[in-house]
Amino acid sequence: MSGGENTLISHLEALRRALLRIVAAAAILYLPCYWASPYIVEWLTRWCFRSGHELYYFTPMEAFWVQLKLAFVVSLILSYPWNVLQLWKFVLPALYPKERRAIGSWILLSSFLFLCGGVFCIGCILPLLMEFSASFATASLRPMIGLAGFVDMAGWLTLGFSLMFQTPIVVYAAVRAGFVSSAALARKRPFVVVGILTLSALLTPPDVTSQLLLAGPTWLLFEAGLVFARRAEKRRAA
Repeated sequence: MSGGENTLISHLEALRRALLRIVAAAAILYLPCYWASPYIVEWLTRWCFRSGHELYYFTPMEAFWVQLKLAFVVSLILSYPWNVLQLWKFVLPALYPKERRAIGSWILLSSFLFLCGGVFCIGCILPLLMEFSASFATASLRPMIGLAGFVDMAGWLTLGFSLMFQTPIVVYAAVRAGFVSSAALARKRPFVVVGILTLSALLTPPDVTSQLLLAGPTWLLFEAGLVFARRAEKRRAA
């Protein structure tokens, strides 16, 4: 067996070990997350429905399946730092010291923005969306919100905000790598806005309110990333 084949096999083995540690972390956290899932749903209900509301399930196993899915999602979120660390250890030997420091900083910033997106969605957007939905109620029109629909909407919205909060990193990295200039991005702002609206439509439930609530902060984050990219260009030129 040649040296190249040995190197490939060793890399695949290292990747396999990293993935096994990631799966093991999620599996260890799954049972406590399943135990906590009813309390998470209860807290989300109290937080999002300030005026008081109840959730309903319409099939015998709906609540059980919702708790299974919620436990899986929460276990992945809680194991996120560990998972990133395992992937970081996998790519670490192939990097130069300067690259290691740079990627380490990017991972920390990406994790922080991911967390900020989720917290912003749960803390601000979900209650506003539920209040907006409740404003349509009348004496003859009452909401009956299902458990699965509410949890799915909350999960997709939270994931969408967490992903779209990576926009400044994407903009800065694209400019820093030389793929595009900040001036070119500024000129193509209308196309960027259309792209943001399209991604918002894909990452949120099919209602205009959720899409606009995600697209607005994402556009502001794009502008923030553009500002930092311009500063980086000026420093590099100097």
